[in-house]
This record gives sequence, structure tokens and C-alpha cells, in this order.
Amino acid sequence: MKKLYILAALFASQFAIAQTPCTGGSAGPYACNGYDLQSEINLGTLNAGSGNDSWGWTDALDGKEYALIGLSNGTAFIDISDPINPVYLGKLPTHTNSSSWRDVKTYNNHAFIVSEAGGHGMQVFDLTRLRNVTSPPVTFTEDAHFDEFGSAHNIIINEDTGYAYPVGAGPFNGGPIFVNIQDPLNPVGEGGWGTDDYSHDAQVVTYNGPDTDYTGREILIGSNENEVVIVDITDKSNPQNISTISYSNVGYTHQGWFTEDETYFILGDETDELGVGFNTRTVVFDFTDLDNPAFHFEHFGATAAIDHNGYVVGDKYYMANYRAGIRIMDVSNIAAGSISEIGFFDSYPGSNNANFDGAWSVYPYFGSGNIVISDIDRGFLLVKSSEEDTEGPIAVCQNFTAQLGNDGEVIVSGNDVDGGSSDNSGSFTVTLSENTFDCSHIGTTTTVTVTVTDPTGNTDTCTADITVEDILGPTFDCFEDTTVTYNEDDNFFVLPDYIASGDVSATDNCSTGLSLSQNPAAGTELTEGVYTISFESTDDQGNTTDCSFELTVEEILGVGDVSLNAGISIFPNPASNVITVSSSNQNLTSVRIVDIAGKTLIDVSNVNLESQTIDISTLAQGVYFVNINNEITKRITKK
Repeated sequence: MKKLYILAALFASQFAIAQTPCTGGSAGPYACNGYDLQSEINLGTLNAGSGNDSWGWTDALDGKEYALIGLSNGTAFIDISDPINPVYLGKLPTHTNSSSWRDVKTYNNHAFIVSEAGGHGMQVFDLTRLRNVTSPPVTFTEDAHFDEFGSAHNIIINEDTGYAYPVGAGPFNGGPIFVNIQDPLNPVGEGGWGTDDYSHDAQVVTYNGPDTDYTGREILIGSNENEVVIVDITDKSNPQNISTISYSNVGYTHQGWFTEDETYFILGDETDELGVGFNTRTVVFDFTDLDNPAFHFEHFGATAAIDHNGYVVGDKYYMANYRAGIRIMDVSNIAAGSISEIGFFDSYPGSNNANFDGAWSVYPYFGSGNIVISDIDRGFLLVKSSEEDTEGPIAVCQNFTAQLGNDGEVIVSGNDVDGGSSDNSGSFTVTLSENTFDCSHIGTTTTVTVTVTDPTGNTDTCTADITVEDILGPTFDCFEDTTVTYNEDDNFFVLPDYIASGDVSATDNCSTGLSLSQNPAAGTELTEGVYTISFESTDDQGNTTDCSFELTVEEILGVGDVSLNAGISIFPNPASNVITVSSSNQNLTSVRIVDIAGKTLIDVSNVNLESQTIDISTLAQGVYFVNINNEITKRITKK
């Protein structure tokens, strides 16, 4: 929303409102056409001054749906798995101050939240925490925070690549910031794009549209106040501007979205209705050639209300239209220069004027067909098409072999067992009667019931066999490359048992009694040279892994000598508490004390002295080796 927004007075009840069908053009106080009110939670219940953005998350574990609602003072999480009786689970408070502007998107079971509140940065929240809320509503804490920018107006995520793009922030002239979120709890900044100045909103896709010059490229389409920009951001270190386009009667180029075939771009201008005085205008561009985008046509709605966020699902365009609520348009004939309104739900009764109240955003991507409205004045509303769909989906299953992970578990998703299910709506969800498997399932086949559900709630089922296997071998904690010595009187170094000493060990995701072997075997006598000491372990499923390190064996001078190369000496020897290492010809740079297996016990580095005293009081009685300047080694005895 543009910063000219002026907060209006709030008129909201303190109670959640349940299902109200759209009958005779209204659903309770709300005008409607073809869309029923499922439920509503007002701002009083959400304990906020105003609402703003919204998004959604479907838990792949059980198919539950959750609404994420931006508020002036934080982000609300609402369980809508029962759409008639939603549960307000709690709120993640703002990172700094309250703000009328907040935006949220999701990736890999995490929410990423920005705000125009000063110093807010990007909050990261683990959405799987919503599974186990016992006494809602609760106050959540963020799981991570990215602070390489302060305030930002919006955030865009490309789930194909695992990158988030905050826009409207300070760096890069307000252009998109590139943040790698492939590890959601450890975001990494990778630059940005500031050549086209401030971006108010954007869409980022891995392009698969008609312009084959850019197939597979990561393309950003920015709504940049007075024009639309198209940028190739595949190479984060070297983004390339492709083209720009503007249009007549520009007010404020706010936000747009591709049609699903990525041929046409549907744009909303936020202030043209105010500035020019016409009804809601939707501008459509032809993006068949990304290098030469073209104006296609413009559509005028039935009211004077201002358009805001809009999203495409199939042949429908869902637009948040401020005081006119949400408007649903058929875009199946967009190539011929025509779109038409086929339904609406007006969340702001009493006026359709061009003012900044009412529906801020809409989230139409739930498999259930439920549609989230986030409303500036009323908080959260959930609506659904009134059309009755009596035709159920067709469930088609396929068997699946699941491979256990490092933690000894695996979660099987609906996509894994879906063998080509379908529904006349083009949208459905797939859930399993059992989807979590562990080591106890190895060697067995589990038959699960797969349920396919369409947006109207019609279901069909089939069965799939889940076979669980473990192909991961043991994980080694190996020994590092090291140097050991033997005295000239001994003629050899006796190889220790690194497994028995615990210097080399292995663990496994399922097996506990691992077999480990060492080669050469413990007790082998090694003369001067470099040797590869290897280890092998096999788990109960026959998976084998190995590790190795290089052992350098060197001969040293006898203990009776008090002087080594170039005047180096160690005294006393034997010693009880301290030894002194001195050099008469060159300064000491490092002194390292190792045991007979080559493990470093004391390491004194970055010195530049003729003499260095070292405390050895903590060492057990026995024989040790002193390595000086990584060149000379001498044996000492601790008594």
C-alpha cells in the first residue's frame, strides 16, 4: 500500500463470526456475489489496531491449512483446518515498532516477515511450531532474524530457487535485496539490484513462458512506482536489465502478477482512481517477448474503489479492491483483450469510494478452496465459492520407497504417492493415513490410505505401499593427519589402537552395535615414512563407509642429548611441572606437545622468543614428544 494511506476509524465487533451463506446478494452485513462467508476474526480478538498483508501455509505433514495475517503490531497465525471454527493460535510480535505496513511470505515450512517499522529487518518463524499449540492464543518468538536492512515494504520469495527478495528497503535504492534462504534459519545476503530504483512490489519466477530466450532463467518483474521493470537475476552477482514499460495515466505502479502461462502480466495502479477519477482500472501487458513488452488492454471495474494486491489461480484473477472487498475475474479470454468479473465479496459495507480502507490482500491458493481476506478495518475473513461441486476427484496412487534420513526418520508427502490424481477444479490436496516412518519400518511394507480432497470437500481414496530402506552408512568421527616420532634406540613406532582409545568412532542413524576395523592393525611396527591409516564400519543393513588419515613417522634424537639442531634444548628432562624450550641460534615460533598416538595436547603458537616455559603439570606420567617450529621433535618424560 502506498505511503499516502490514512488510517480510518475502526468499527469491529469483539467476536469471531461463523459461516454465513451469500443469499440474495448479501452474507450478513457484507454484499456478495457467489462467495460465502466461512468465518471472521476481528481486530479486537487479534489485539491489533489494523490489518494489512496475508499469506497462507499448508502443512505437508497432515494437510492442515493456516492463515498468516499481517497486523499493525505483528503477525497472526490462524488454524483454518476447520474453516467454520478457525482457531487463533497466537501472534509473533513486531521486531521493533508497530507499523501499518507488514508483509509475509513462506518457504520450506518457515514464514519470512518484513515491515516498514524502523530497524525491523526480516523475521524468520518456524511454522511447524503451529502443530503443537496447546493453549491458544500464545505470544511467539522469532526463530531467526536477518538484519542487513532495516525497514522494507514487501518481500517476495521464489520457492523454486530458495531466495527471498525484500523490496522497498534502504540498500540498493529500494530495489530488491537478494537473500539466500535455502537454509531458512541462516539467511545469507548475496547483493541486490538498485539500477531501477525503488521497487514497491514484485513477482519472481523461474521462467517457463513463451520467450524461449529466457527459459529456466530467474526473472523479476518489479512494480516500480511509475513503470514495470523486467530483470534477469539468475546470476546474483551480475543481474541484467531486460526491459521496462509504462502506460498512460500513471498514478502509482503498485503490484502485478503473471497469468499461469506467463504470457500476460496483470497490473494494479494504486492511485489512478483517485488521480484521474475513473472506476477501478486493471492494466494488462503482453509479455510474449520479454525484451519488448507491450500494452495489451485495460479493464474498468464496476466501482470507484482502489485496486491493491492481486493473484492468479488458473483462469481466475483474485483482486483485493479496498472498499469494494475482493473481486474475482475470469481471465480465460485475456488473449482476446477481455476479462470479466464473475464474483465478489465486499468486506467493507457501506461505501465503494476510492479510499484506503477495506481489503488489503487476498490469498487464494489453498487446496480446500478457502480464500483469505486480510482487511485493514476488520482483520481476518475467510470466504469460499458458493458453487456446489458434486463431482469428486479421482484418486490415483503409486507405491513409494522411502529412504531414511540421518535422524532415522522420513516423512512421506502426498506428492510421493500421487500417481496422477485429478479433479475438475484443477486443485486438490493429498493426505496419507500414516506418513512418518522410522528404523522400525525397515524390511516391511506399510499399506497406507491416500485421500484426495477437492476444494469443495469431495474426496476419493486409494491405497499405496510404502517400503522403507536405509542406504546411509555409518558416519565417522575420524582422526586428523598427524606426525609421530620414534627414538633411534627403538627403531620403529608402534601403531596404537585408535578405535579402543576413542580417537576414531562411528555412529549410525539406525544401528547401535557397529563393527569397526583399523588398517594397519594396532600394534603394527612402523619405520620412518608416511602411512595411510584407514578405518571401515558396516551397519546392520550392510551399508559400509570408511575414513582415513595420514600418519607421518619420523626418527628423533635420543633423550640423552640436551641439544638438537641449531642449538635447541629442553630442560629439565625428565620433568614434573614445567619444561623450558630454548634456542640459541633462532627464535621459537611454535611449540607443540603430543602424545605417543600423535594427538596434540599442548599447542603454543605465534611466539617469537628465544625461550618458552610450558606448564606440563596436567599431563599424566609417561613419554611425550615436543615439536619445535614444526621442524624438530624431541622426546621428554613426565614424572
